[in-house]
Amino acid sequence: MKRKKPFESQVIRDRELFTVTIGCDNFREAVELPLGADINEWLALNTVAFYKLIRRLYATLEEFCTTTTCLDMKAGRYEYRWIDERTGKRHKMGSSPKYIESVLNWIRTQIDNKTIFPKNSGEPFPSNFVDVVKCISKKLFRVYAHIYHSHFGTIVKLKEEAHLNTCFKHFVLFITEYQLVVNKKELAPLQILINIILEA
Repeated sequence: MKRKKPFESQVIRDRELFTVTIGCDNFREAVELPLGADINEWLALNTVAFYKLIRRLYATLEEFCTTTTCLDMKAGRYEYRWIDERTGKRHKMGSSPKYIESVLNWIRTQIDNKTIFPKNSGEPFPSNFVDVVKCISKKLFRVYAHIYHSHFGTIVKLKEEAHLNTCFKHFVLFITEYQLVVNKKELAPLQILINIILEA
């Protein structure tokens, strides 16, 4: 059986594949808060956009990310567990598709909740809104981490790497700008790729 190369060495070896993007070269400007804009509305707008993008990206992989191919929700050697909101206990969710479906459904529930994500401009956001956005960002990052570690080869075969990299670069610059995922352990599965993005 052929041993799989570590993700980090694959990124270094195939750097161009992992960094090719489409369109916008000025992502740093794209994530800046527009003059006069409300920070919460800006976070809400972008969080919804990131959710929709990852949902579309993952939809192209559903036939490859199955309960047979991805028994556990992992990103390389990192395994993700679900935290029960009622008990606070961590437990295995099972396969990656089950975990990702639960994550995307949970995020959709947050976005659809008008008391968390107000639908009209000027409506008040809850006091814990930034914490909700941080939690959503962490969960979205985990989906990206799984895709890069477990399905990047398929992404390349589907000729979607530029699209994936564009979405991820925008996402990384946004979460960095607003410090939405600051825990180094959370970022570890894709740290080498994040470093390349931030150095560019």
